[in-house]
Amino acid sequence: MINREIIRIKIVQLTYAYYQNGNKNIDTAEKELFFSLSKAYDLYNYMLALMVAVNKEAARRNEVLVQRAKREGTAEPSQKFVLNRFAIQLTENIQLNEFMSTQKNGWDENASFVSSLLEKIEQSDIYQDYMNSTDDNYDADRELWRKLYRTFIQDNDEIDSILEDMSLYWNDDKTIVDTFVLKTIKRFDEQNGAKQELLQEWDSEEEKDFARKIFRAAILNADEYQRAMSEASRNWDFSRLAFMDIILMQIAIAEMMTLPNIPISVTINEYVEIAKFYSTPKSAGYINGMLDAIARNLVESGRLAKFIEPKKDKKDYKPKKQITKKND
Repeated sequence: MINREIIRIKIVQLTYAYYQNGNKNIDTAEKELFFSLSKAYDLYNYMLALMVAVNKEAARRNEVLVQRAKREGTAEPSQKFVLNRFAIQLTENIQLNEFMSTQKNGWDENASFVSSLLEKIEQSDIYQDYMNSTDDNYDADRELWRKLYRTFIQDNDEIDSILEDMSLYWNDDKTIVDTFVLKTIKRFDEQNGAKQELLQEWDSEEEKDFARKIFRAAILNADEYQRAMSEASRNWDFSRLAFMDIILMQIAIAEMMTLPNIPISVTINEYVEIAKFYSTPKSAGYINGMLDAIARNLVESGRLAKFIEPKKDKKDYKPKKQITKKND
């Protein structure tokens, strides 16, 4: 589950913290990096558990209404939502239950939020359409929860606030984790029952090596990489660059230099995207130009053995042929 997008973001955060907090022990910093990455996987499980919490609250309320209906001799409420096949399968999931049993805090501590979330769900057209539909199968049940997650959980400021209180490590993780939760919902198969596999924390040891190599190189070779930045910023006062911009470029250079199979353009694009969220408004464009210049210097000097697209000469530019509309 922990992919390179999450890894790059965590490396940026932990490298920044390494310098800001005065932590000069690389081994301790690396342990903190991997702990931070493991917390992203914890969040994945917590977001799955939120759906379970909502379903349990619905079942509790439904039971109260059923008992009241029996006492008063009135019609009992529909149990279609609480008997949703996907929700029950997720509730019984062995892997999720084993994880949650190791956690001190769950959604029980935020019962009022779970209750209000359920109320919003029950008032929605998505819920009403589901309850009124004649479709009664696993696919329809699973699709309901995919829609509910995207509508009520994926972009929810109140959830973001709750998660921030639960763990500082989750500040920037939810957007990415949400995509994995939705992928997991889609992968659920009724035939797998409680043994349905969730996403693994790490897909392979290769991803761990990816994280370790870049993080260590970015810190241990900082002087070398900053000299490369200085060489490429002749028209700029290097000392006036935003510290986050320096960190981003330092890590990008580390990735270029230590991982030969990743194209230069991919590395540049990844850190330009991160800059849009973590640095100044103009940083993305500046970092894009700087990293391109740095990469060219490294390739031309023989320090970096990677292919880089040659610069296009302005005189070689050919405007696209205009398409003219023919008269009928």
